[in-house]
Amino acid sequence: MAELTKTNKILDGVIWKGILSFFFPILLGTFFQQLYNTVDAIVVGQFLGKQALAAVGGGTSTIINLLIGFFTGLSSGASVVISQRFGSGKLDRVSRAIHTAIALSIVGGIIISVVGFAMTDFSLALIDTPEDVVPLASLYMKIYFAGSLTLVVYNMASGIFRALGDSRHPLYFLIAGCGTNIVLDVLFVGFIGMGVEGAAIATVLSQLISVVLSLIWLRKLDPAYRLSFRKIAFSKSEFVDTMRIGIPAGIQSIMYTISNLIIQTNINSFGTDTAAAWSAYGKIDAIFWMIINAFGIAMTTFVGQNYGAGKFDRVKKGVNQTLGMSGVVTILITLLFCFFGRYAYMLFTSDSAVIDIGMQMLLFIAPTWITYIAIEVLSGAIRGAGKSLIPTVISITGVCLLRIVWIEAATSVWNSIFAVLAAYPVTWIVTSLLFFVYYKKGSWLSDRHHELKFKWLKLSHHKR
Repeated sequence: MAELTKTNKILDGVIWKGILSFFFPILLGTFFQQLYNTVDAIVVGQFLGKQALAAVGGGTSTIINLLIGFFTGLSSGASVVISQRFGSGKLDRVSRAIHTAIALSIVGGIIISVVGFAMTDFSLALIDTPEDVVPLASLYMKIYFAGSLTLVVYNMASGIFRALGDSRHPLYFLIAGCGTNIVLDVLFVGFIGMGVEGAAIATVLSQLISVVLSLIWLRKLDPAYRLSFRKIAFSKSEFVDTMRIGIPAGIQSIMYTISNLIIQTNINSFGTDTAAAWSAYGKIDAIFWMIINAFGIAMTTFVGQNYGAGKFDRVKKGVNQTLGMSGVVTILITLLFCFFGRYAYMLFTSDSAVIDIGMQMLLFIAPTWITYIAIEVLSGAIRGAGKSLIPTVISITGVCLLRIVWIEAATSVWNSIFAVLAAYPVTWIVTSLLFFVYYKKGSWLSDRHHELKFKWLKLSHHKR
């Protein structure tokens, strides 16, 4: 506890400095998390060709995220619960929430392994995966799903650390896992010649390294709430609160993924070159997403702890400053990729046709990234206050449903890859506006303010 309190600047001090000190370890951690699949894509693309590249990215990643994303949403619910308990000083409830979270991740990981393995071939057929890609994609996904317990438990453990104000240790554990992944990828694919099977095995083994280190360190926390394997069980109250916040976030993740699968299906219809280009674009695009996602995670924890402590002015200032910082970073990274994106594509493939298509995608979408940042920052803040349903409704309506409607309508009129890609900026703009309206007019923060005011008045009455 002493170490976490010493390094936790979330509740006190200069706001933007505190957010950035928390943000950068999250960003680097997200970067190394992304490297798991990116390294797979680089090694596979260079050694095995564009069919293998399409097999480990694009639709494959989207299908994996369909299941993993739901339980990631549940872990965000656990993180909010733990951060609020921690901010209010309720350490006994912090302990129960942590052990409930680990129990949930174990059950969730087992479910993902079984369902994902069984549904692999069906899901690949559902999104019209090119025939020359299917065998490789199926093999990669089945191995990945078989070892998905490690990823789910690690994500939950990382959420626990961050909820307690510690974003450094998840970074350290990811660096260890990513280093292992790079070595094993080159060994299994490049030297032994195991193909996409080797890339999948390397990913699972490296994730195992990260989760083992995480569990070891969770057992070194403050005695009041450190992990004890004998205490791993579901606490009813903490489980209910986690589900209340986490299920809407998980459903939102599923809806996002379904809408992306529809986009992937349309992209696959343009052939293997376009599917490979989209796969490579996804790895480049992920750099933007990991930055904005890191701001969103930082917001959730920042708001969660300050909300639990009743520091409402600090919450609002933190949101405004984070919007400003994320906006500046988005502009810089957009300019970087617009000018130097071709070199990034060369990491994944030397096929000029794939690179040309990929650059068209990048130049079309990247300038519109700025329209998305409010969605991540504001939804992160609102969820940190324990309000998960409204952000889910806004996101499902503004992003998911509108995206599906756009794809069906636009592609029937204009059969072009750009009609498909336009779904992103159109839905980002609409959803951002909806979030701004709710952030300004909604009761996401005032409910807690009134609750604390009522308790203070009640306490004052008793003192009289």
